[in-house]
Amino acid sequence: MEDIGLLDHVERYLNGEMTAMEKEQFEAMRRQNAELDQLVVEQQMFLTSLKHYGERREMKHTLHQVHAHLLETGEINEIPEERKLAPIVRFWERNKRTIAVAASIAGITALTISGIMVAIAPKSSEAYLQQLSRKVTALEGVQKTQTKKIDQLIDSTENATKSPDKQQLSGGTSFLIDGDGYLVTNSHVVRGASTLIVVNKGREYIAQKVYENTANDLAILKINDKDWKPTGKIPYDIRKNTVDLGEEIFTLGYPRNEVVYNRGYMSARSGYLDDTLSIQLAISANPGNSGGPVLDKNGSIVGILSTRDRQSNDVVFASKASNISRAVEELKQDKTYEDLSINSSSSLKGMDRVQQIKKLQDCVFMVKGY
Repeated sequence: MEDIGLLDHVERYLNGEMTAMEKEQFEAMRRQNAELDQLVVEQQMFLTSLKHYGERREMKHTLHQVHAHLLETGEINEIPEERKLAPIVRFWERNKRTIAVAASIAGITALTISGIMVAIAPKSSEAYLQQLSRKVTALEGVQKTQTKKIDQLIDSTENATKSPDKQQLSGGTSFLIDGDGYLVTNSHVVRGASTLIVVNKGREYIAQKVYENTANDLAILKINDKDWKPTGKIPYDIRKNTVDLGEEIFTLGYPRNEVVYNRGYMSARSGYLDDTLSIQLAISANPGNSGGPVLDKNGSIVGILSTRDRQSNDVVFASKASNISRAVEELKQDKTYEDLSINSSSSLKGMDRVQQIKKLQDCVFMVKGY
């Protein structure tokens, strides 16, 4: 669509001249094309500015007419230049009603323009994106509490649940970055939780948040549980170079109470609204996948699942792996965590996918926030 023709469509849309079908098609294009959406906003701002300019000129003209009328009726007099400064207070007293009306008109105009801008501005990311953490309803919370009590009766002391006696708020996925029990997840998975439990193969461990960056939507957890045994070397590394378009990727996560595998490919080098801190994936993902690892065919971490597009099927966004490395370096500035280290090579390279998954399952944990 040429620029002139596109601008014509934008003006018809803004002027309400499109049919219902044309409007629906145009709005669908606008949701899918950020440049078109921006053009609509800019054109509306331009038209609004013109309208505002016209209104200001009309208001000035009205004020001049009021002033001339007041001069004619003798309610005000022209004051010589040298005496203008002194009677300002007197002028205000005589004409404060007229000035108040003019100020009200200006205020209403400003509020109207602000309302228009709010209405036409691109919607916030929350309108189009869905975080992939699991929100637990009150009913699910009651059911899980009852299930937990039953499990406590039939489990041995070693395997008894460590979840607190209160409703679970949210859930997601995390994965180890150090065998001593350091895990990465999304910050929105653990936000607002006072107690964190991580689960792998039915075993629960108490964890605590030791790092959080809400801008990158990242959090690092540390398993702080006497029953945890360090795993040794992690089988995967954090990929440093960028992922190529069309490159195959796969994930493991907890949209259910057991680990789920999925695969897809990288569809864009940036995330929602050209966010350079994330990448876009063509893959299926559901609530509970937040914080799950995104791996390439060699078993290297290339990202962390975080959100999906509400408007499109299988359009998912992941925080880039480089954000993990940056977060680790920031955390290590605290001497308490200076021994934290990321594996520099993947032992999964060359394995078939089934074998890779078997190795990975020990490192991917469900996260439950209370």
